Amino acid sequence: MRPSILGAVLAAFVGVLVVLHGQAQAQSVPIRSLGRFQGWQGQALVGYGVVTGLTGTGDSPRNAVTQRAIANVLGRLGSNLSPDDVRSRNVAAVMVTAVLPASANPGDRIDVNVTSIGDARSLAGGVLLMTSLTGPDQQPRALAQGALVVGGYQFASNQNAEQRNFPTAGVITDGATVEVGVEAQTLQPNGELVFLLREANVSTAVRVADAVNAAAPHLRARVGDADMVRIDVSGAGDLYRTMALIETLSVSPAASDRVVVNERTGTVVAGGNVRLDSVAISQGDIRVSVRQRNDAVQPVVYGGLNEGLTGLVVSNTAIDVAEDAGDAVVSFPNTTVGDLMEGLARVGVDTRGKIAVLQAVKAAGALHADLIIQ
Repeated sequence: MRPSILGAVLAAFVGVLVVLHGQAQAQSVPIRSLGRFQGWQGQALVGYGVVTGLTGTGDSPRNAVTQRAIANVLGRLGSNLSPDDVRSRNVAAVMVTAVLPASANPGDRIDVNVTSIGDARSLAGGVLLMTSLTGPDQQPRALAQGALVVGGYQFASNQNAEQRNFPTAGVITDGATVEVGVEAQTLQPNGELVFLLREANVSTAVRVADAVNAAAPHLRARVGDADMVRIDVSGAGDLYRTMALIETLSVSPAASDRVVVNERTGTVVAGGNVRLDSVAISQGDIRVSVRQRNDAVQPVVYGGLNEGLTGLVVSNTAIDVAEDAGDAVVSFPNTTVGDLMEGLARVGVDTRGKIAVLQAVKAAGALHADLIIQ
């Protein structure tokens, strides 16, 4: 192989290594994965309705809310009934919720969630009657109706019950029809787009602004806050093409130093760059067990029973103190949380002990990260 060709191959190989090293250092993600534009958000909808067709698992006749709701529904259909005339357990009063997308047109279909608000045992097999869904302004936005899909069941007979999951909540896929359309207002009155970061981080906001300025000289981006980037689009033409361009730009977000601990499940999750100062850890448990035994002593009188004497109860108490066999004293130099967890596992510290150690290390000032306890 000629020297010039060999040099070119080596240069290309070194270039590949540099690229791979850069990718290992920080992973670039599209800007759209880091947040959203202000004004592009869903709208919560809520409504009150009635589910029918239940097999005796609906609200009991003593539920006045359900009785009145059924009477109102039948009244709108031309049947005049008093709420006291409703005695069926095949119906249930429910709340219906949905989320209207940021951009929705009349006729679009959205999913709805249905939950019981009475004493119904199960909504399985039920059908939701037409229910109006309103927004925060109390204006109707959609109409919901359809058969429920419930991921559970409950059967009861003679004080015996069998239940799976939660049968008092269900979903209707595409169960609501949008009646009033909405349009997202992303362009601010001053001619700016505001991009909101999902997690506030000044370094990430600066990187987003720099990426926009470098890719589109006709746009002027500046950091407005730790979670906000303001973009002047007065010099741009098509607004939505500009938004699409901004969303597809890639940046390397600054990692947040966090350690998340779930005490219920014993789960510990930490970023790979979370470090610890030099620390010495002594971990162990002392178990104290107190046992009490009561003995009854009955008096015995020779020649007969003396009714004036009563029995005596004697209590004997024993206390046992035992040290945990998994006690450990470990010293760690400057290291990461991952190395700490691996070291504690090697010396036999269980998950609950690891969580206690993390809390103590944080209190000692050796953990340079936010410790989040769930």
